Amino acid sequence: MKTSTARFLGPSVAGILVFLVPIPTADGIDIGIGVVTGLVRKFAGDALPAVVTAVVCASAAISLYGLLARPRWRREPGDLARAFAASPFGAAVRGVGAAVACMVLFGAGPDWITSVETGGVILRDLATVIFTVFLFASVLLPLLTEFGLMEFVGTLAQRAFRPLLTLPGAAAVDCAASWFGSSTVGVVITAKQYDAGRYTQREAAVIALNFSVVSVAFAKVIVDFAGLSAHFFAFYGALLVSGAAAAIVTPRLPPLSRKLDRYATDDVRAPQDAPAPAGSGPFSLGLQRARARAAQAPSWTVLLRAGAATTFDIWFGLLPLVVTVGTLSLAAATHTPAFDWMSYPLVFLAELLGLPEARAAAPALLVGFADQFLPVVLAQGIDSELTRFVVACASATQLVYMSEVGAFLIRSSLPVGFRDLLVVFLLRTAITVPICALVGHWVF
Repeated sequence: MKTSTARFLGPSVAGILVFLVPIPTADGIDIGIGVVTGLVRKFAGDALPAVVTAVVCASAAISLYGLLARPRWRREPGDLARAFAASPFGAAVRGVGAAVACMVLFGAGPDWITSVETGGVILRDLATVIFTVFLFASVLLPLLTEFGLMEFVGTLAQRAFRPLLTLPGAAAVDCAASWFGSSTVGVVITAKQYDAGRYTQREAAVIALNFSVVSVAFAKVIVDFAGLSAHFFAFYGALLVSGAAAAIVTPRLPPLSRKLDRYATDDVRAPQDAPAPAGSGPFSLGLQRARARAAQAPSWTVLLRAGAATTFDIWFGLLPLVVTVGTLSLAAATHTPAFDWMSYPLVFLAELLGLPEARAAAPALLVGFADQFLPVVLAQGIDSELTRFVVACASATQLVYMSEVGAFLIRSSLPVGFRDLLVVFLLRTAITVPICALVGHWVF
């Protein structure tokens, strides 16, 4: 009993310290892994974009070799096949990503690819963050997922999460990892839990599209960039209220309500949903389940190898997709009138909500589908603080954006397609923007 308790508490406390405990820094609030990766980025400096470009180019070259030569590693399941075995379309996407990364790195190519607003922000900011975060995150994530913390928290939170969010209580861990860390970390936890048979298709899709919240640190960046630093607490309050409303409503609407309650593995019942023995309280039952899970945890050798495989999969599989999709999405948003045309219906919504400069606000409310930071970039030219407040809130509550989370979800095993992402994005916009507007009218 003592051994299983220690095996649960030791790694779980370490995981909480690394991923979930907020740490005050000179730049705001961060978490342990954020501080470490920040130091790595500071130390590596200008070399990081070159390293990322080399990784993306290697991914394209090895994937093309595997496609043409069909070596043994491509024909057999394994870590190499997982990272580099790509379809002709996938290999083409990686090739485009390599070309884009090289153009941005060397400043050679059309401005709509190499500018700071498009390929520059993707390669130098977003891709380098993903690269450094998952240098450590994939190896350390088992501290949260493999030693009983999910079972313990899930049991405690189940009574609230099931009726309100139609989810197991373990989803609280995914949310906290995003809240204090990054949305990508939260989505990776969800994907790993789904692959392990602990979430159904519906549960995994609901969690990924409602709990991949922006971190506290990024929320501070957004509000500062929008010139609304004095209203941070009102801003974050609006995020919490509107985000909770969206998390309650969207799982009950298509497409999420139509996802199947089927596990990725054989029909295994999630541990946190097993019926409680008579007379067992949530705490004692959660501790019992946590001990049982910790006793069955794989060895550190197995976990480290699996974590390294996940890191390489993200580096060589996800990064080329992020560079390609992110750059093309930002190019469409900043160098074409496409989002202006598509946002015409939102002009009516903005006017109905009493937002000044509604025609300028409408494209900003829609462009978050390409990247979550774009709305506040477009809102720089808006004079009204109320309208900038609502746009900034939207950028942090829409959650579904193709430059990072969307690209990861499409590539993952989760049952989520492009149409699902678009519909959920529109639903979340329709739910959260009116609430944020109400808060904004109260503040301003």
